[in-house]
Amino acid sequence: MTNKQLDRIRLFSLDTIQMRTFHITWLMFFTCFFGWFGLAPLMPAIRADLGLTKAQVGNTIIASVSSTIIARLLIGKLCDRIGPRRTAVGLLLLGSLPVMLAGLATSYTTFLLFRLAIGVIGASFVVTQFHTSMMFAAKIKGTANAVTGGWGNLGGGVTNMVMPLIFSAIVGFGYAPHYAWRYAMVVPAVMMWVVAWLYYRYTKDTPDGNFSEIRKASGAAGPTDWSVLADWRVVALTLAYAMCFGMEITFDNVASLHFVDTFHLPQGRAGFWAGLFGFMNIFARALGGFLSDKAGYRWGMRGKGGLLAGALLLEGLGLIAFAHAPSFAIAIGFMISFALFLKMANGAVYGIVPFINEKNVGLISGIVGAGGNLGGCCSAFCSSLIPSPTRKPSPISGRR
Repeated sequence: MTNKQLDRIRLFSLDTIQMRTFHITWLMFFTCFFGWFGLAPLMPAIRADLGLTKAQVGNTIIASVSSTIIARLLIGKLCDRIGPRRTAVGLLLLGSLPVMLAGLATSYTTFLLFRLAIGVIGASFVVTQFHTSMMFAAKIKGTANAVTGGWGNLGGGVTNMVMPLIFSAIVGFGYAPHYAWRYAMVVPAVMMWVVAWLYYRYTKDTPDGNFSEIRKASGAAGPTDWSVLADWRVVALTLAYAMCFGMEITFDNVASLHFVDTFHLPQGRAGFWAGLFGFMNIFARALGGFLSDKAGYRWGMRGKGGLLAGALLLEGLGLIAFAHAPSFAIAIGFMISFALFLKMANGAVYGIVPFINEKNVGLISGIVGAGGNLGGCCSAFCSSLIPSPTRKPSPISGRR
């Protein structure tokens, strides 16, 4: 641990490398999340254009989260070995390619492959959590991790609201929906290029400098300790994250279609209400991390674990209520309720992660993060087995 780690978050300051990194790393995750889920709110148009069945839509959702499982494990190891700065820049530049080129898909198979490739950028979360842990003292790591993770996850809400507007604007310029959803994906790709430059230019791996500089003076990095896989605490956190973040990414992927199919909303309005779920990240995940730090200060790790268990229980109850809501208004109320506890649980998990093994923070962050995506795959698979409700013809037509 460096003695230059900040002991409080100076939210409106960019004077220190710690706070510049804090803001750039959540912006990086936000941008990747925006690109990762950019196709989700456009699925009514894409489904009509490519003639996708419910099962095929479900498979593309599974593909978009399954590739992130392996990617998060690799990215965690890369953060430990070469540092978060170089890892983030490489991920942004490589990940922007399938985001921008997704518009070349002309069939179910090619669209599936593009969603599989895009899913890799979901590993950006591991970089954010690792990099934030390097910059802040132990007493506020949970809060700092939760804020950067939550504001990054906010990209899932913003993309649900913004991408339908971009789509509509392109249609307004005279392009058919067949072309509009394809051109819309250029926007998140360009955003990723800009953030890659910011990350390279204005961040360092640690307050003491980049890994390459530090290790040149002190020697090579130690070997990766895969024995952490046998640590029951890592296993428990992995399962917990599967239950909260796994549900979050599934809901981000299916919420817009759910509101279109179940409540017959047009694509734009469905995207708005689906985006409200993601917007809870502006404070709810941070609240979970903040309360985790407070519980840890008063009751130690037992307090942190109890908070996480309570949040998961309330998330589950809220989700059950949402699934059985008799009307759209009641469904939105229950959605906000379970979103609050779900995102608090996300923050509470990563309020614990940095303290399991300080020599392998990146690896453990990657393992637990991969658990979230594994949970997302399972949730998406289960949802694909549920028959679609009887729905009216989509307001989004095909080519013109």
